[in-house]
Amino acid sequence: MWLGFELRVALRFLREGRMQTLLIMVGVAAGVAVIAYISALINGLQSNTLAKTLGAQAHISVRAPDDVVIRSAVRQSGTTTLSDVQPRAQRLRSVANWQALMPLLEQWPGVAGVSPMVSGSGLALRGEAVQSIALMGVELERYDRMIGLRGKVVSGTARLAPGEAIIGRELAQDLGVRVGDRLTVQTGSLSEAVRVTALVDLGIKDLNRRTVIVPLRAAQNLLALRGGATGLDITLHDVWVAQAITDTLRRQFPYKIESWQENNAQLVSALNAQSISTSIIRGVVLAVVVLGIASVLVVSVVQKGREIGILRAMGATRGQILRVFLLQGAVLGAIGSALGLALAVALIWVFTHFVRGSDGLPLFVISLPPRTGLQVALIATVCGVLAAIAPARRAAALDPAQAIRL
Repeated sequence: MWLGFELRVALRFLREGRMQTLLIMVGVAAGVAVIAYISALINGLQSNTLAKTLGAQAHISVRAPDDVVIRSAVRQSGTTTLSDVQPRAQRLRSVANWQALMPLLEQWPGVAGVSPMVSGSGLALRGEAVQSIALMGVELERYDRMIGLRGKVVSGTARLAPGEAIIGRELAQDLGVRVGDRLTVQTGSLSEAVRVTALVDLGIKDLNRRTVIVPLRAAQNLLALRGGATGLDITLHDVWVAQAITDTLRRQFPYKIESWQENNAQLVSALNAQSISTSIIRGVVLAVVVLGIASVLVVSVVQKGREIGILRAMGATRGQILRVFLLQGAVLGAIGSALGLALAVALIWVFTHFVRGSDGLPLFVISLPPRTGLQVALIATVCGVLAAIAPARRAAALDPAQAIRL
C-alpha cells in the first residue's frame, strides 16, 4: 500500500513517545478549539448585531435629492463677490416617478424586495398624553417581507386596514393604550383617529417609543403628499454587497441613495475591528500549534537518531524518512483537530445553555457550521505538515553510519 511503510513507522514513533504525543495532541486540540469557538462566537455576535440593526431599516434607501440654493449670479473671473448663501430648509418631497422606478429596482440583481414608504414627524395624542412620533406609511405585505414585521409583534395581530395603526411597545406604555384602543395622530393642521391593531418590538427602545405605522394612503393624506412616497426601501439577499449596488444605482438614477454601511459607519468599523482581531487571534494560535508540533518532532529526531540510522542502513530512502516525519505532523494535526472540534462543540453548547441575559434568555445563538469546522481542521492539519518539514529534512539528512554510532 502506498505510504504503508512510512505510516507504520510514523505511528510506531508516536506510540513510543506516548507522553510527548499526548501533550502535543492536547495542545493542538486546545488551539483548534479556541479558533473554532472564537470563530463561532464572533460570527454569532456579528449576525445578532446585524439582525438587530437591520431589523428595522432597509439595506438601501432611495430618497428625493436634497433641496439646494442656486446662486443668483455666476462668479466672474477677476472680480470679488461678497455673498452669504444659507442652506435651504428641507421639506417632505416625493421620489419622482416612484411607481415606475419600483419594477426596475425589483428586477435588479441581488435585490430581494422593494417597499415604498411615506415617513414624517407628528404627534400621538390620547387624553392628556402627547408624544412626538415618527409616522410611517407602508404597504404592509411589502414592508413585512422587508423587515419581518409580523415576527416582531408582541401583542395583537399586524393588520393595516384604513383607520388602523401598528405602534411600538414603549409608545403604547407612554400613551397608556392597548390593542383595540384608539389614539389620534396629528401632523400640522391634519389629524386622524386610528385604532391600534398590534404592538411591535423593533429591537431598539427609541424606535419602539416613537414608531407609528399606518397604511400608505393614510400617511400620504396626513403629510399632504397625495400619491407620493418619500422613499423606497430596498432589501438584498446579501447585505454585504449593499455598497457596491448603491454605487451602481447612483450612476444610473438622479436620487439620494444610501446604503446601510453609510448610515451605520461606526457599526461597520466595529465589525471590521472584530474580524481583524479574530484573524490575529487565529494566526497567533496557529503559530503556537506549529511551534509545538515542530518542537516535539525535533526532539523525536534526536531521540530516534539510532532507529533512523538503522532504517537507512536497511534500505530506507531519504524520501521515505522524510515522509515518515511529515506523516507524524499530519497525524498530530488531524487527531488534534478532531479532538479540538469536539471540545469547541462542547463549549458552544455550554454557552448556549448556561450564558443568559438579564431577561433570562440566551444572549444570542451561536453555532459551528460544518464548513467552518472542516476548514479549521484542514488548516490545522496542513500546519502540522508544515511544522514537520524542518525536522523531516533534518532526519532525512542524517548519515546512517554516524546515526547508528550515536
